[in-house]
Amino acid sequence: MKSVGIDGISIWSGKLSLDLENVFAPSVGEDPEKYTKGLGLHACSFPDVREDIVTMGANAAYRLMKSEGVEPRDIGRIDVATESSFDSSKPISTYISGCLEQVFGEEFRNVNKGERKFACIAGTQCIDDAHNWILSGRNEGKSALVIATDTALYERGNPGEATQGAGAVAMLIAEDPSIVELSLKQGYSSVDETDFLKPNRQFPSVDGKRSVQVYLSLMRDALTNFEERSKKMDIEEFQFVPFHVPFPGMVRKAASLGYRHMTRGTSIEEELEKVIGPKPEVEEFSEYEMYTESIRGYMKLLEKTEIYQKWYKRVIEPTIEISGKAGNWYTGSVHLARTSGLIYAAREKLDLVGKKILVGSYGSGAQAEIHTETIRDGWDEKVKKIDIHDQLESRRQLSFEEYEQIHDVHNYSKETSLKELTDYKNEFAFKGYGKMGEHTYEFI
Repeated sequence: MKSVGIDGISIWSGKLSLDLENVFAPSVGEDPEKYTKGLGLHACSFPDVREDIVTMGANAAYRLMKSEGVEPRDIGRIDVATESSFDSSKPISTYISGCLEQVFGEEFRNVNKGERKFACIAGTQCIDDAHNWILSGRNEGKSALVIATDTALYERGNPGEATQGAGAVAMLIAEDPSIVELSLKQGYSSVDETDFLKPNRQFPSVDGKRSVQVYLSLMRDALTNFEERSKKMDIEEFQFVPFHVPFPGMVRKAASLGYRHMTRGTSIEEELEKVIGPKPEVEEFSEYEMYTESIRGYMKLLEKTEIYQKWYKRVIEPTIEISGKAGNWYTGSVHLARTSGLIYAAREKLDLVGKKILVGSYGSGAQAEIHTETIRDGWDEKVKKIDIHDQLESRRQLSFEEYEQIHDVHNYSKETSLKELTDYKNEFAFKGYGKMGEHTYEFI
């Protein structure tokens, strides 16, 4: 059986930054801790005037191909995941390949291109597609380019406004990978839901409370499904557990529920019982509401234990480090989380070869997927090439007035004449509209 997985990663963040604590919160009359402690967010990235999902995706892909020494002839398919597309027919992958052809001087003519849509889980689905394509032998030795690119924009005044973000993650899926090898089995949970959707409009309709409930429910169900298809897992075998990150505070909830699920019937549960008592069981209560209230109290106690805190700091905290500074990247969020953990590990010089990662992807509407990945020899050298922290530090800081103007620039229903706020160098940029209304791009 072929070994297939992620052989290279490159990230492109929107070039602008909104400080939630010192700029956004005071301007909207909110307590900064609502964002910093409640949501776990300190800043979010935004695209400049000439940036969009195409430029961010193309810039990430270009840097990846240059870094890995990959030419267009080495690529057999390009899959783009986005829920921010501006065209209902022409896929973003064609726009991105057109950009890349400008700099490589070679066409992607005989390459299969597509666009995946299933809210935030589409990036993982693209990886699954590429994985299956290579395993089938149809790749004939070629690799796949998977790009997750999004601008998470909400209407002004929407409760989700503070969780906005923009960026792209490009990944090279190949045989004998040098970063992680993908597992052959996945666990799924999928239902017809309306927790978050965009019915023929740019800005989403969001039922925030319901979305949290569905996220947690489907993650747990997908984990159970994965265990049924593979085996009962030892929570201590995973170096990192990256989740989809709409905001880091959401991951805190998912992590504790996952921890409780995976420690049932183990020595860890026995140790926890000595500290906080036994876990409540539904049959012990005459009313279900009493049971759920008791479970909530138990979970708060669990999260405060030294046993859990030690695990959380090692396994979860490194995966949300970047998201706390970048915001929600929709289809790229879980892949940003994986990369965040690996960057942390490289910085700390951890020996991870052969260690496992448990990945939890989620997309509203709704579906969750659980799979494992094995870290490969050479991962650290590949990860050291990723300069996302430098990008985040170099972003131009927006005033609140500038944020309002940038929001209007990227609102499809408005027309503005704002000029770009940053310089463009060795990157793709939006050029204007063609005769049929298509977007056009140039390399600067």
